[in-house]
Amino acid sequence: MLTPARINEIRSRFPVFASKIYLNSCSQGALSDAVRKGFADYLETWDQHGSPWDLWIEQYEATRRTFADFLGAQPDEVAIIPSASAGINSIASALSFRERKKVVLGEFEFPTMGHVWLSQRSRGAEVRFVEAVGNRMPAERYDSAIDRDTLIVPVTGLCFMNGWRSEVARIVSYAHERGALVLLDDYQDSGTRSVEVKDLGVDIYVTGTLKYLLGPPGLAMMYVRSDLAQSLTPTISGWFAQADPFAFDVKKLELSPTARRFEAGTPAIPNLYAAKQGIRLLQSIGLREVAEHIERLAAALLGGVREMRIELKTPLDSVGPLVVLKCKDSAELVRSLADQQIIVSNRRDGLRIALHVYNTIQDVHAVLKALERHLDLLVLESTATKAV
Repeated sequence: MLTPARINEIRSRFPVFASKIYLNSCSQGALSDAVRKGFADYLETWDQHGSPWDLWIEQYEATRRTFADFLGAQPDEVAIIPSASAGINSIASALSFRERKKVVLGEFEFPTMGHVWLSQRSRGAEVRFVEAVGNRMPAERYDSAIDRDTLIVPVTGLCFMNGWRSEVARIVSYAHERGALVLLDDYQDSGTRSVEVKDLGVDIYVTGTLKYLLGPPGLAMMYVRSDLAQSLTPTISGWFAQADPFAFDVKKLELSPTARRFEAGTPAIPNLYAAKQGIRLLQSIGLREVAEHIERLAAALLGGVREMRIELKTPLDSVGPLVVLKCKDSAELVRSLADQQIIVSNRRDGLRIALHVYNTIQDVHAVLKALERHLDLLVLESTATKAV
């Protein structure tokens, strides 16, 4: 268990807390001294050496090892990609829809997931959306949608709109029983708890560094089960997807036998330096301790919200990191809280409050007190239409 002294020590490494209560890690993790130093280290190599590509490629592979260690995977099973969208598109381009045509995904996915698979309709894909029940997405809904014609089931680990946590194990079971692949998008949760991708049983796992992993935008990682990776040939490619990128052979396409085949162009070297430091910082704290701390904060926040009878979009038993409140005017509430130096975000009619290891119970009390002053902008249970 993290002590208050340890939490304050961690918090001191994030300068934003000198002036703000930052509760928006669901949009962008706060900047730490470690990540800032990562950028500085990159700039020093550029300044001192000009174009040290040997050194930068060493950092590229070192970052792959860091990503693999975080995921509980082997480095050869991990692709370094500029975004989750880029990785998912690479996978989609490698799939054939001749025998199995269906892509089954829920309404709670981040929009990019829908956009990628809807774009495959011209290649024969049939996209089926699983409908939610209010702010819930029961696994049984997937059970009735997945059949022997289903090729892949993309699923979000945590919904960005309401904090619903998917029943991943059950969905994997339904999909694999019928021979379908599972792609887990864990962007909205990774960095708040430990990940053992092999134990999850998914075929593909994607996440990025800019949220709870405390890194910059423009960098993501994708695990692809080794035997699956070798059976897929993406039609989105580039020189860093080749077995030997530095062969410089324009007339030869020889994809890497590893997950690197799902990469494309030159990696964002500055982001590699920085992202690695964010993950290492979390690992030095202990991801189990991070998860326990977030769970305590979530319980306190949910309890306080319930006392004020504010309607929740997030399940009451949520362990975090995201708590979403139903609003009459979410954009105005975000602005009002920002005026009080409390940084949150909104999606549609939901106010998003995101908790991380650097947040404190005092942050929770502060946001609850601020919400109490703005109940006119929130939907209260006594006047709310109850969800089915």
